Amino acid sequence: MSIPKYRLTPAIVGLFVSACTLAPRSTPPVPEPVADLTEGSAGRDFAGSIEPREWWKTFADPALNGVIESVLASNFDLAGAVARVDQSRARARIARAPMFPTIQPSAGVNEFDAPTNAGIGAQLDELGLGSSASGIVLPDRLGLTTYTAAVEFAYEVDFWGRNRNDALAAAAERTASEADYLTARMGVLSETVQTYLEIVNLRQQQRLAGEIAEILQQREGLAGDRYDRGLTDVSRLHRARQEARNAQAELPQIEALLADAEGRLRVLMGDHRADLAHMLPDSLTQSRAPQPVPPDIPTRLLAQRPDIIAAKQRMEAARYQVGARRADLAPRLSLHGSIGLQSTESSEWFNPEQWFRNLSMNLLGPVFQGSRLRGNVALARARLKAAVAAYGRSVVTAANEIESALAGLAASRKRHSLLASLSKAADAEAALQEQRYVSGVVDYEAHLTAVQTRLAAESLLAAAKRDLGYARLALHRALGGAWTSDDLRARHQQPPKQRALSRSSME
Repeated sequence: MSIPKYRLTPAIVGLFVSACTLAPRSTPPVPEPVADLTEGSAGRDFAGSIEPREWWKTFADPALNGVIESVLASNFDLAGAVARVDQSRARARIARAPMFPTIQPSAGVNEFDAPTNAGIGAQLDELGLGSSASGIVLPDRLGLTTYTAAVEFAYEVDFWGRNRNDALAAAAERTASEADYLTARMGVLSETVQTYLEIVNLRQQQRLAGEIAEILQQREGLAGDRYDRGLTDVSRLHRARQEARNAQAELPQIEALLADAEGRLRVLMGDHRADLAHMLPDSLTQSRAPQPVPPDIPTRLLAQRPDIIAAKQRMEAARYQVGARRADLAPRLSLHGSIGLQSTESSEWFNPEQWFRNLSMNLLGPVFQGSRLRGNVALARARLKAAVAAYGRSVVTAANEIESALAGLAASRKRHSLLASLSKAADAEAALQEQRYVSGVVDYEAHLTAVQTRLAAESLLAAAKRDLGYARLALHRALGGAWTSDDLRARHQQPPKQRALSRSSME
């Protein structure tokens, strides 16, 4: 069931080649809104990917579906991840602002009132140009009121792409944050499924351990009776008592593990008062057989893993930051101005003839800043190298996780099949010994031994069923979503043109 390595290698190479160029370019198409982030979001999928949102339904367990719905509605970790996505979206909007001119209206009243024997009037008198010399009689005070209504604007011409690259970097960080949300969502749901499987198995083990303890108590009583009648020695009686006490001692341990698992599930559900007794079954039940894992899982599913998407987008953000910091080395051209109406009379405030304008243009070039700008470029390049390394590690890790998960699933399936056969044989043997006991062929102890064997085999089978669920869960996590044959069939049924567009968008 494992993917041949020669099939995984082209996928890894393709994911690396798609990120080789260092030239700034637009980010690959990704979903604008993330499902469950904001009310009314469209929540469309990553182009060309397998549907990742309801992968837990492949377990075909109605009780599990109900638990997942409760977790999605009230989990605190998901609420925090949503808040972080909102923050990144706000930062992306802020980063885009410098690409557009700033425009703001203004209105003001400037009132000037001063005595004529002070300020400019006093200076004219000292120069002999005052009212006595010129023959002009000035009032005791000078006053002037000016009314202004204007629109001010400012704009930096982005010749070198600094603002554009900063905006693209912020957009890539926003997409990475959205992918982080999907990673957190996958982690929370995976923990929920694992805890659910653990609780259901512990409940079944608790029931089976109680029945085994009862059988061993009966065998202890039989051993005591045989000892009293002189039919057995004391060592056999002690062995029967020890087995009974050991079985009883397992019950408190199972109860403690069950309480711990139920507490963890309540935390995931965001409500310590959740009544799990009516929500969870006593054994794993499925409405239908789980859909098998297809042998031809496409390696392109690597690209739907949210951690790979986040690593690639952070690499894109680092690339754009290099372009922005290199643009800081070039001169900046900025425009500032205002246009409006100005008058000393409020009645003429809106007179078109009273218009004015003010425009200035500044060219600012860096000459010497103590190597700060070149240091920023070097820092951005170092961050890009780190982001490329992180992206490469995420791709290689994902490929190997898929290999390990497929191998683990195959091994768990074999073990489950063997233990199912063993349990079936133990059931048949227990039924046979019961008939032989009723017919008087064997004694009651032989019947109890067969029942004990049947319960032990059932306990092993329950643990194997839990482990098989863990293995399927590990493959879900490795693939970043679902792999069901229905999803694959829907993919292949797409029109050729749409399928080509999906492939190009992923590449």
